[in-house]
Amino acid sequence: MGGVGQPGGGPGSREGPAPLGAPLPIFRWEQIRQHDLPGDKWLVIERRVYDISRWAQRHPGGSRLIGHHGAEDATDAFRAFHQDLHFVRKFLKPLLIGELAPEEPSQDGAQNAQLIEDFRALRQAAEDMKLFEADRTFFALLLGHILAMELLAWLIIYLLGPGWVSSIFAALILAISQAQCWCLQHDLGHASIFTDSRWNHVAQQFVMGQLKGFSAHWWNFRHFQHHAKPNIFHKDPDVTVAPVFLLGESSVEYGKKKRRYLPYNHQHLYFFLIGPPLLTLVNFEVENLAYMLVCMQWTDLLWAASFYSRFFLSYAPFYGATGTLLLFVAVRVLESHWFVWITQMNHIPKEIGHEKHRDWASSQLAATCNVEPSLFIDWFSGHLNFQIEHHLFPTMPRHNYRRVAPLVKAFCTKHGLHYEVKPFLTALVDIIGSLKKSGDIWLDAYLHQ
Repeated sequence: MGGVGQPGGGPGSREGPAPLGAPLPIFRWEQIRQHDLPGDKWLVIERRVYDISRWAQRHPGGSRLIGHHGAEDATDAFRAFHQDLHFVRKFLKPLLIGELAPEEPSQDGAQNAQLIEDFRALRQAAEDMKLFEADRTFFALLLGHILAMELLAWLIIYLLGPGWVSSIFAALILAISQAQCWCLQHDLGHASIFTDSRWNHVAQQFVMGQLKGFSAHWWNFRHFQHHAKPNIFHKDPDVTVAPVFLLGESSVEYGKKKRRYLPYNHQHLYFFLIGPPLLTLVNFEVENLAYMLVCMQWTDLLWAASFYSRFFLSYAPFYGATGTLLLFVAVRVLESHWFVWITQMNHIPKEIGHEKHRDWASSQLAATCNVEPSLFIDWFSGHLNFQIEHHLFPTMPRHNYRRVAPLVKAFCTKHGLHYEVKPFLTALVDIIGSLKKSGDIWLDAYLHQ
């Protein structure tokens, strides 16, 4: 075994892969922590040290996703995001520069080694129970009922004409269909349906592009970051919403610095005006288009164009150009309400702040909670009411969350982790309560500090 950090190992150094058959250099955490800078990123997986500095830009999940784990033990994140570990390890080999010194712990910082070991045993138990294997019939039926709703909405207008009542019914059905499309593409993005990731990606492009008009690459780029570091400022795009809304620790920071771009003590009220109604209609549409153009995702752009072409060709004969545009806006606004309430009821009321460098399981549980299950809620939310299970095991098919839930509860009980389950309406109300609490904290800090 070579000496600690030899050869090289100082800040900014570039370790090449060790020659074949040569002993690997060994490193201490204090050395690894120095390599968490833009253009200089190391991380640890299964006690082996990898220099991802140059390769990060080619990472399929994006450079930000892998970069968020810089100078950390990324073992559990690595296992959580990838189905075929044997295949992915081939890409790690050229990046290997060393391993942790034998006396070094596997995790940096004051993390609970027994908790981490028990979580890995929990994951192995889930694998042994075949809970990562998808029921293709389940997902085929999901796609079938989405297509059936799309057809039903068109038939209502075709048979009954574009009157107010028929238009309202059609808009509601299309909004439900769009909401279910979010859920199905989400499953595909997490590679939880097909064993071959390429099929997941192609199917996601179809659902996200042809059925929704969005970019699959854009969604994965932002959503994988959310899973890697949930509720962490500047790493999770879903909570990096200042200066429009203040969440968690940002309330105190803005108050102390006397920042008042909006009346944040009333953010729980203006949330109803600019949150649920406009997220997908304005924010997502603009962000999605900008991403496709800047990142030159021309295939995604063509898929999105096919959605708009189909929508306008389907409804323009009944409504004309202006009426079809109004129908589209109505569907997007309704869909946006679903998206905001369903996706944020599990996160906004939880801890939101800066990086705490927790282990995988603890970080996911601190940022998520569940909503009481029922057949309707499971379907309506796309099983996102099992947010804890989903965050712990992102690639697990959602129809298996109920089966793994008792194992997760037992794990949380053993280690004193809060496994929170709320009634559906309580979870929705808690979003507003959390916004009001953050606004009040900001006002107190603004006035008195």
